[in-house]
Amino acid sequence: MQTLFLGKRIVSILGVLPEKESFFDDEVDNYSFPVKQTMRLKKVMGFNKHRISKDTSTVSDFAVYGINHIIDEGWITREEIGAVIVVTLCPDHFVPHISNIIQAECGFNSDTLCIDLAQGCCGFLLGLMESFLLLDHMGGKKVLLVNGDVVSQKVSKQDRNDYPLIGDATTITVVENSNDNKSIYYEMHTDGTRGNALKIPAGAFRMPSSSETAVMKDQGDGNFRCLDNIHMDGSGVFNFVQTEVPPMLEHAFQESGENVDGIDYFLFHQPNKFMLQKLAEKAGLPTEKLPMNLVENFGNPSGASIPLTAVYNLKDILLERSCHCCLSAFGSGLAWGVMFIDIGRLAHCELIESEF
Repeated sequence: MQTLFLGKRIVSILGVLPEKESFFDDEVDNYSFPVKQTMRLKKVMGFNKHRISKDTSTVSDFAVYGINHIIDEGWITREEIGAVIVVTLCPDHFVPHISNIIQAECGFNSDTLCIDLAQGCCGFLLGLMESFLLLDHMGGKKVLLVNGDVVSQKVSKQDRNDYPLIGDATTITVVENSNDNKSIYYEMHTDGTRGNALKIPAGAFRMPSSSETAVMKDQGDGNFRCLDNIHMDGSGVFNFVQTEVPPMLEHAFQESGENVDGIDYFLFHQPNKFMLQKLAEKAGLPTEKLPMNLVENFGNPSGASIPLTAVYNLKDILLERSCHCCLSAFGSGLAWGVMFIDIGRLAHCELIESEF
């Protein structure tokens, strides 16, 4: 898919974090590998600490907490919201949907459109696309875009390939119509034939969770996990990113008339520091414009990684001035996409902790 959007803008961004920090140094004894060998990954992959939700916490907990915060702080009023879009891999229930829970608990009007979308790494780009499309039918109302996951609850703590990477976070982005008709370039790709590279085998209708799917097994490489756990084929995803993302970026620059020098910041999905460094090298991107520090501070928060990267690294800048940004995400699906958009002069930009 390739298209342009006009007259849309991001107004505010809030990041909501779990209060628990787990440090890589404290986790090395969980794994069946020599500590010295495991510690080598800290520098290469950018591991340090990550945010972990409580076992009882859900995405709706973080979303409702954050939305109530922005309402209480006067960022928006309930009457201004025309739609709530939630993009997640971690539904509270199969039914009802998280957006319906938000509508009820936050007291939004019954004519508020509620949509849940199942998407991981490209969730922010997909959510912005849906938000922009809906704004054409919202009149003067705004869209609340919620990106959140609690994937740590689906990762084996004995899996050195996956557990150090994962971090939980939720972001709430306020999107509205704008009088500025500067175009927003958008491009998205999908290859479902490689979808197994990032998968939770059990837990839904194809393979319901059972006592058998909960059995922890050595996967043959010293990592222990069960069929209820998420797993990423690291080498497969790395090769996918190196193969597909650079030509997509090149194509997007050509089609949009943009150029690398004209981009103030490259706000990319954050799989790990090593993968981003290699991607920047392959695509010829200036690393000083591409923040790579999310995994070492929070872990990889799936679809919330782009807005969380923006809030964590550029809060003061985005409150003060507008920046021309290249957003790109790649991962579960497998999917990969890019967007050129101005972000800045935000009304609000904040990062908070929750009790969850």
